[in-house]
Amino acid sequence: MSESPVQFVEYSKAIQPRSVEGRFRNIKFYILILAYAVFFLLPWLRWERAVGPDQALIFDLASLRFYIFDFVIHPQDIYWLSILLFFAAVFLFFITTLAGRVFCGYFCFQTLWTDAYRWIEYKIQGDRVARLRLDKQSWNKEKIQKKGLTHFFWLFLSFWTALTFVLYWGDAFELISDFFTGKAPAAAYITTLILTATTYLAAGFARDAICRHVCPYSRFQSAMFDENTLIVSYDYNRGEGKKGRAKPIKTLKSLEERKSNGIGDCVDCGFCVQVCPMGIDIREGLQLDCIHCALCIDACDNIMEKFGWDKGLIKYTSENNLQGKKNKYLNVRSVGYGIAALIAIGLLYISITGSALLNVSVSQTRQPLFVTMSDGKIQNSYHFNFINKTMKPAILDLSLEGLDDAEISLGKIEKISVRADKALRLFVKVIRRPNKPNEPRNISFRFKVTPIKGDLTEPVIIESQFITH
Repeated sequence: MSESPVQFVEYSKAIQPRSVEGRFRNIKFYILILAYAVFFLLPWLRWERAVGPDQALIFDLASLRFYIFDFVIHPQDIYWLSILLFFAAVFLFFITTLAGRVFCGYFCFQTLWTDAYRWIEYKIQGDRVARLRLDKQSWNKEKIQKKGLTHFFWLFLSFWTALTFVLYWGDAFELISDFFTGKAPAAAYITTLILTATTYLAAGFARDAICRHVCPYSRFQSAMFDENTLIVSYDYNRGEGKKGRAKPIKTLKSLEERKSNGIGDCVDCGFCVQVCPMGIDIREGLQLDCIHCALCIDACDNIMEKFGWDKGLIKYTSENNLQGKKNKYLNVRSVGYGIAALIAIGLLYISITGSALLNVSVSQTRQPLFVTMSDGKIQNSYHFNFINKTMKPAILDLSLEGLDDAEISLGKIEKISVRADKALRLFVKVIRRPNKPNEPRNISFRFKVTPIKGDLTEPVIIESQFITH
């Protein structure tokens, strides 16, 4: 059932996760630090190139180039993006069949930014109990200061996130200077404003509601799970025993006493529920909202360690393992997704490594198709487009194959010179001797473009035709 906008925000604010320490919390922290370091620092990394901007990674809109260190993507290479997106999708499906929603719990942008927002909230307002108490108390000086400071840093992080995204589309040092002096393009300000607002709302207010109601991944994930998928699970038999769970009391403080009375290992402390960013109870079984962040595992392990009991009451496991069966990681589904991912990455590799460094396209002038000159010779005209993808200028030789008694005219140009990482449009004339009797109207031939200077080595052959009459 859909929620109204008011319910959407109120529901998300009601979830105030408790902080927890443990191995999975540490993994999430290290991934967050790495992700933030890459995202926020990469635009400032300089990279020397013979031609083009000196920024390591930049979407250069002026030249319609995407520079990734020494790798340059041109507009005609856009099909690489479709292959990459296909690989990302099937690889995500492959990981999901093996380990559930680990992407959601550790790598998703929504998770990473929400974690950062909650860390800010924790540092200013305190842990779960303090935040709940602050929410309930009347608006006084303490509440205004803490809430105001929290939203200030939320907005600052949102703004810096949006501005950093914009810096990928131009030289970071120049663009940030222009941005704060009012000289940047209008698109930079509009993009920054939109991303600031959406980041602030999504990570500060919507939070788990994005995962529940917006992200489609939570809806179709169940189709990828099977009895072999590793998921965060509660060991029901161990935790509940024969008579259910109970808090440790003086007469049942040891594990042996609890088991002899049929009581499970779960002490019903609620710690696993309190640390869950989605506000669910993992003891109720696999749920649509679970993002497999495994913080409930850390919480439960801490309690088990406190009592000196075995850890793993909540753990990453599969349905087969819980039932004492052997897990099969390689099945039709996982193998199928794995093969599809390998094929996609293989195609991308072959496409990139086999991509021509010199692209040449030819179109014949249609009006007129041919011209009869005063000496009886026949002239056809062609429009050439040369694209040099290397970082050095190239000098090219243009010749004909399969067209006897013909010559090429480049007009006032003595040689074809294409600058590094640039394109050249050229009008070329092919002039042939007068027609012979019964000569065919269309004669097929080939243009041969041969590099004679620069980093280009392979010649390019282009099929074309000559119109005689």
